[in-house]
Amino acid sequence: MSLLVKGARKGREIVDVKPAASGLRYVGFSAHRLAEGEALDLAASRGREVCAVVLEGVVTIRSGDAAFEQIGKRRSVFEDQPPFAVYLPGTAPVSVTAHSAAEIAIGTAPGAGSLAPRLIAPETMRRSVRGKELNTRYVTDILPESQPADSLLVVEVKTPTGHSSSYPPHKHDRLEPPEETLLEETYYHRLDPPQGFVFQRVYTDSRDIDESHAVEDHDVVVVPRGYHPVVVPWGYRSYYLNVMAGPKRSWHFKNDPAHEWIIK
Repeated sequence: MSLLVKGARKGREIVDVKPAASGLRYVGFSAHRLAEGEALDLAASRGREVCAVVLEGVVTIRSGDAAFEQIGKRRSVFEDQPPFAVYLPGTAPVSVTAHSAAEIAIGTAPGAGSLAPRLIAPETMRRSVRGKELNTRYVTDILPESQPADSLLVVEVKTPTGHSSSYPPHKHDRLEPPEETLLEETYYHRLDPPQGFVFQRVYTDSRDIDESHAVEDHDVVVVPRGYHPVVVPWGYRSYYLNVMAGPKRSWHFKNDPAHEWIIK
């Protein structure tokens, strides 16, 4: 089974990565495109918590007694500002109504359903720069381990043209903290201009997984385990949204020893 899940270029349902069917045990991911006035209704995901990220546009999100009215500012994921997001325990159906053309991402993972719904406002998100020179990229922590959740970790990354990202190659597929923790991951890719592509490789030390893909706008790369670097060709900018989850909600990773010299 390929680790590349192709996204739809038109229509409301862009991509849907279901646990088990995708080879993942923890992470679920979907992305949806809404026209102004259109509504998206999602069933309660009992036993699975939810992080809804407003990638583009303005929407209202309702679930149970909670309502988050007209949230979202970005017209593009490439604008220099963090997104709005909403955490939901998954105990009630979710309704999303678009007040403009919008794109929304839904990440799910196992959850007890005991946490309250809440808005994750842009001003609460930590922004940072990783790497240097042609390895520089810009990170926004949407739902980091310092904020309440049962399993989910959510982050977005913008990578300039001609740069590498998630590099040197790193992995997090062994539950041996503090050296490394087991976290599955999905990469939801956007490109500017949209006809572009990036390259992503997913591989393990033993090479029982070793796949390289030309990834286009709206595609998802599934990372059940292994290293997972991204390279952006000159002329295009890269955005990706990462959803991670595993048995322990903590992000500790191991660099590929063959390439760790790059940062020493």
